[in-house]
Amino acid sequence: MNSSRPLPKFDPRSIPVLGIDDHLAGVALERLLPQALRDRFRHPPIWMPEHSVEKKFTDRQPALAAVLLPLVMRDELTLLLTERTDNLSTHSGQIAFPGGRTDESDHDAVDTALREAEEEIGLPRGHVEVLGTLPTYVTGTAFIITPVVALVKPGFELQPNPGEVADVFEVPLGYLMNPAHHRRHEFEFEGVIRQWLSMPYTDPVLQVDAGQARERYIWGATAGMLRNLYRFLSA
Repeated sequence: MNSSRPLPKFDPRSIPVLGIDDHLAGVALERLLPQALRDRFRHPPIWMPEHSVEKKFTDRQPALAAVLLPLVMRDELTLLLTERTDNLSTHSGQIAFPGGRTDESDHDAVDTALREAEEEIGLPRGHVEVLGTLPTYVTGTAFIITPVVALVKPGFELQPNPGEVADVFEVPLGYLMNPAHHRRHEFEFEGVIRQWLSMPYTDPVLQVDAGQARERYIWGATAGMLRNLYRFLSA
């Protein structure tokens, strides 16, 4: 018997901010250089992920998945993110990493992440240097996700799949690794309190139609995995 109902449709921007973590230090810029990241993954510190399992709100069978955290090697490292289309069955319209469900033909989580990134946004494997993985993250929709962190050589031409991806954009890694931009939220549904982070980013690229800067609202599982990356790099 199905004992749970889907969360109601709501705008996460409407949920009040409980606090901002500006009391925590950001990751030093010298730790956000390509060679420093290579060294960190080769010799990882002792650390604990802060976010691992969301409270379940569906009776869906658990499914393995992987996402790619593509760090583009520009003058300052940037993280490549996608905006999902509104027609998808899970996490529609949200900001996400390229990635998806594991196929039987995939060799491992890294293979899943690279394949999905190529299928979703056309990111060529030849431009990707995999650094390593972070601990799995279990979403409320029962996806057991392995985050795969990688450096990406510039010069690629993306071809987003219009059935899955509404937009692709980049955010400076230094911005996301600064907890002064990490906001905490809380929401009660059917007596269960759910907590999550958001990391709103104002995109300086002007919208042609609106003529103003656009906010990219990073929250939920994406923000949770980024917070784990912050803990890993700051440990």
